[in-house]
Amino acid sequence: MDARLLVSLSGVTTRTLHRCADLAAELDRRRVPLSVLYAARTGEGPVTEWVRTRRTRGDSVLLHGYDHQIPPTHRAVYLGKRAEFAALPAHEARLRLIAAKAALDANGMAVDGFAPPRWIASEGTLQALREHGFTLCADLASVRDLVSGDVQRARVQEFGGPSHRTETVRCFALVLAAARAARRGGLVRLGIDAADLARPGLRQAFLDAVDVSLENRAFGTTYGSLSRTRVKLSG
Repeated sequence: MDARLLVSLSGVTTRTLHRCADLAAELDRRRVPLSVLYAARTGEGPVTEWVRTRRTRGDSVLLHGYDHQIPPTHRAVYLGKRAEFAALPAHEARLRLIAAKAALDANGMAVDGFAPPRWIASEGTLQALREHGFTLCADLASVRDLVSGDVQRARVQEFGGPSHRTETVRCFALVLAAARAARRGGLVRLGIDAADLARPGLRQAFLDAVDVSLENRAFGTTYGSLSRTRVKLSG
């Protein structure tokens, strides 16, 4: 069975926007759509305008939390960055989703699902997502259909850790993992943070991982395409 290639991009800011646009152009040349992870509190500006434009061209947009800088009132999980939805109980997740909905409405941004920061969502978050009309949640190890309960197991392949000394190893591991996943069929999930695009070696390795997936008969798609129902956020 041919694999489906899901390419996601996080960390889009005004400082990284030019690199994000460059990556999107490389993917366009390969006819691979992009899934952009969008933080609701980004606000109006060039980033939101670019994301909206990409969406009109067929890319997908996943809500990537509300505000990564404000710590939750509940205990948090630390993995280099604070994981906003990693440990929230349902009632606190609801409050953040209400705030996110208001911000999305203000920005005129529609989303196709939810991808928590650091790809970690608590059970309370999953419950709150269902209550607010989300149909899809992409976490570290799976993509969940929140309506049917179906779970597609596939781990996100990313560059782990900031150490430059292991960069070559991490690049090789990403390309190898992509090739293996594509040969198995199912989902091939590649994710990159915009900050990594500043390092030529990481950028090239990521594109190599995309290319090796395509060479092994994976075809590009988006997270939004995995859900037949568009997200209709409730109040």
